[in-house]
Amino acid sequence: MATHGGGGEYKDLVVFLAAAGVVVPLFNRLKISPVLGFLAAGVLLGPDGLARFADTAPWLSWLTISDAAQIRSLSELGVAFLLFMIGLELSWERLRAMRRLVFGLGLTQVAVCTVALASVFVFMGQPLVSAAVLGMGLALSSTAVVMPVMAERGRIKTTAGRATFSILLAQDLVVAPILITVTVLAALAESGVGGGDFDPAVLGPALFTLIPAAIGLALLVVLGRLVLRPMFRSVARAKAKGQGQEMFIAASLLVVVGAGLAAQVAGLSMSLGALIAGLLLAETEFRREVEISIEPFKGLLLGVFFVGVGIGLDLDAVAADPVAVFGLAAVLTLLKAGLIYAAARLWGLNNRTAIETALVLGPAGEFAFVILGAGLVEGIASPAFTQTVLMAATISIFTVPLMALIADRLVKRVAPAVPDLPPEALEAPSATSGQVLIVGFGRVGRLVGEMLTEHGQAFLAIDANPGTVAKGRAEGANVFYGDAGRTEMLERCGIDTARAVVVTMDAPLKVDEVVVATRSLRPDLILIARARDHKHAARLYALGVTDAVPETTEASLQLAENTLVDLGVPMGLVLASIHERRDAFRRIFQEAMPDGDAPRSPRALRSTLRR
Repeated sequence: MATHGGGGEYKDLVVFLAAAGVVVPLFNRLKISPVLGFLAAGVLLGPDGLARFADTAPWLSWLTISDAAQIRSLSELGVAFLLFMIGLELSWERLRAMRRLVFGLGLTQVAVCTVALASVFVFMGQPLVSAAVLGMGLALSSTAVVMPVMAERGRIKTTAGRATFSILLAQDLVVAPILITVTVLAALAESGVGGGDFDPAVLGPALFTLIPAAIGLALLVVLGRLVLRPMFRSVARAKAKGQGQEMFIAASLLVVVGAGLAAQVAGLSMSLGALIAGLLLAETEFRREVEISIEPFKGLLLGVFFVGVGIGLDLDAVAADPVAVFGLAAVLTLLKAGLIYAAARLWGLNNRTAIETALVLGPAGEFAFVILGAGLVEGIASPAFTQTVLMAATISIFTVPLMALIADRLVKRVAPAVPDLPPEALEAPSATSGQVLIVGFGRVGRLVGEMLTEHGQAFLAIDANPGTVAKGRAEGANVFYGDAGRTEMLERCGIDTARAVVVTMDAPLKVDEVVVATRSLRPDLILIARARDHKHAARLYALGVTDAVPETTEASLQLAENTLVDLGVPMGLVLASIHERRDAFRRIFQEAMPDGDAPRSPRALRSTLRR
């Protein structure tokens, strides 16, 4: 790395962080995807950007990234983190709910686009193996760009949004098989005749070369199943003793990097190892807490990845033959969009949805750089032609927001609104839709869950005690480890679609924290909280709960009632005095209600005895 005096070795890191802190927020302010901000920053800060003028203005060297190799090393971690998060999101319940679009439409799109694009490259004179790698890489779209663009336009929960998500999910599923296929094709090309062609007779020996990788993959899965749950359980116990969130973050980072390095030792990609680690953790109760812990690192390292992509855009090469580069980008994008449209119509999507889905998924994706990069490393892709394709892919990614805008205007002209697909064809992505969220799964929370189950009401529980979570899961309860006082955790647990939240913890300050977090996300939600006493209940009503259950007050009233009755005091007098006390508490609670809320009779104060 070039240095410029003291501290010069950190110059590239400072430049990148400055880009993340200045350029990306600027793009956000302009309502443009931050991914495009990182790409633009890479172009601007790379050798073909401001560095061009460093000879005449030396101070510009401090504003450019001089060591692209270091950025590429960090960007590999970014891709690993992305695949790890994808693995965490892939649960069997989610796949089963969306199986028609994921395994039907999604896999159809990948297969058809791969064959069509590979055929185009063969027609352009590329060897079959090289064309296959190019076709597989460009058949995938950009999850990192498309989903934020759809979210910014409020399209995530529409039929087009769900269809787009399903196709992207299918593409995420095939990344690992594609990377393995590239390794097989490399072995075939190495054993075959020259020019990148291969002899089918060498298929057996080529597959034999994957045995060490298969053994490494099996060991990674077995060790992951044996080690991950106990490790995170130990970390959770330490966190419960007040040793801080940093231990959980450190453990999460260790899993991602460790699994990636283990996969590399086995001859696989770092990204594949991270994906497997995510899939294994998705089966544990720590999944949601890990997602929150790792999210900031994933975003920053993915930013490094896209900055590296921008740096790799050779503006001189683009300027030397702009017709070829932009023409290739246009042809690939339009061909892919046309094929996705046809596949969407084949699988029953209406014209409006098919147009929008096809246009936003037409451009290339971030995995094109991963897959084509693997092809270059394996020596089965032509370096010169692949670089041209990568430049075209980069330019196409820049067009995603434009394609979304075109789709919005086009569907209004040529595709009149029609009813959405039936619910059975497009299930909501969230597996927790419509459930009751129980915060705290100790004795009280467990009883609440049992009663909900008895009456056919689904629930999801969160608890910060690893022992409680382990016990609940051993009994088959739908309980996860996590801190419900964090809005991120509530969002991960489906607070936006939950029917009610029941807070059963016996720590008053923590109950307050959860109530505040819940109300900040869902002011309209039914929110029932356990209170320590009548003063705490009053405070909870002031915070906006629907109902507060003061445990000491209710227990005291019931104990007094039973005692007086057993002592021979007439039942009528006892019940009257109990009701008077409840009325007094009711007045306290009504005074604590926020201004504008109508006084109501809290359920917590209604008599539960019917004699």
